[in-house]
Amino acid sequence: MQCLSRRAPTTAPGKPTRKQKMNYEMHQVEGGVPVKMWTQGVPVEAVALRQLENTARLPIVFSHVAAMPDVHYGIGATVGSVVATFKAIIPASVGVDIGCGMIACKTTLRAEDLPDSLAQLRSEIEKAVPHGMTPKEQRRGGSRDRGSWENPPNEADAAWAQLVDEFEAICLDYPRLKNTNNHRHMGTLGGGNHFIEVCLDEAGAVWIMLHSGSRGVGNAIGTHFIELARKDAELHQRNLPDKDLAYFEEGAQYFGDYVRGVGWAQKFAKLNREVMMQRTIAALRKVVKKPFETHIEAVNCHHNYVARETHFGQDVFVTRKGAVSARAGELGIIPGSMGARSFIVRGKGNPESFMSCSHGAGRSMSRTRAKKLFTLADQIKATEGVECRKDEAVIDEIPMAYKDIDAVMAAQTDLVEVVYILKQIVCVKG
Repeated sequence: MQCLSRRAPTTAPGKPTRKQKMNYEMHQVEGGVPVKMWTQGVPVEAVALRQLENTARLPIVFSHVAAMPDVHYGIGATVGSVVATFKAIIPASVGVDIGCGMIACKTTLRAEDLPDSLAQLRSEIEKAVPHGMTPKEQRRGGSRDRGSWENPPNEADAAWAQLVDEFEAICLDYPRLKNTNNHRHMGTLGGGNHFIEVCLDEAGAVWIMLHSGSRGVGNAIGTHFIELARKDAELHQRNLPDKDLAYFEEGAQYFGDYVRGVGWAQKFAKLNREVMMQRTIAALRKVVKKPFETHIEAVNCHHNYVARETHFGQDVFVTRKGAVSARAGELGIIPGSMGARSFIVRGKGNPESFMSCSHGAGRSMSRTRAKKLFTLADQIKATEGVECRKDEAVIDEIPMAYKDIDAVMAAQTDLVEVVYILKQIVCVKG
């Protein structure tokens, strides 16, 4: 591959203004392309910076690596990074929660239309959408995981019907991906940082917002192809700066299969969020008897995915690992942590970020450290005013384990403009 293919032309259409350029810092990488970082006023871990540098040294990376203000260390590749690659894809940069993202919709309800006690609303949502996971020590034989359906509802069946034929075709080549839970996971939340929230915007309008991805089947697809890429790299990519950065080149044995698999998982994730939104709206209707409309404003966006796009006149694969597409006029969602504000934004189409923005606040510490550092009393205080779980199992999701969302938003004013500011009043977590 010629070195010139890695550079963006200096006279490319859509070249950013001087003002836009000043919003990021250029980090030069020896033996690689630069890393452009929208991190002014936001801390960046040394280990995350090393991950970014390793990615920048890959011969397939085009122009530069873009680091969003929520950037932090990730398994395989840096969370909060945008990587454009020339005729190749890095499976670990996409990760195993393929298609993970957000969906939100505005309703015609207002704050005063909600019941005084929000506990019933939270309970109805929890009954409507399976969430969390049964601990391994509590599982018996082939018993159902509580985070999946015993009998999928009609909405989940209808969504799965749109996907099953293509999935069966994929499984002919990769039978280990076939699992009965794949259908039962459609329309379910999962655990970790996945959530369903009822929020209010600054004008008092009620919103529903949720965060999830492709569940177990996306994990299986991602894990399988990451392992295949590592094995392939042992033969063909021996000078990789990190084994997790193994990649498939266009035309290679597994490239087409990965593109097909990851594309399918991204469709699963989008439909999964839509089914959960339907179920959550139905739960809201059970509690609020007043008729209301939804999807007055609506967004459904991935933030862990790969897509073929054109940037600086070059056709490339763009992988957003913890980043959202922010083309000019495009709506996106940037959630805060549990207890913090969230933002509905409109993209400005800044070419230097590959038309992207952050996907959230970004963790400031590991889950393990958060559990050691904070107490249940801290969790209760930090989520005051929010109807949510307040127990030791969710201490790792405490707001203080995340970066300051206001600082994150201030660092990317040249990437997005804020349309709505939301504050959660109900939060359901796995």
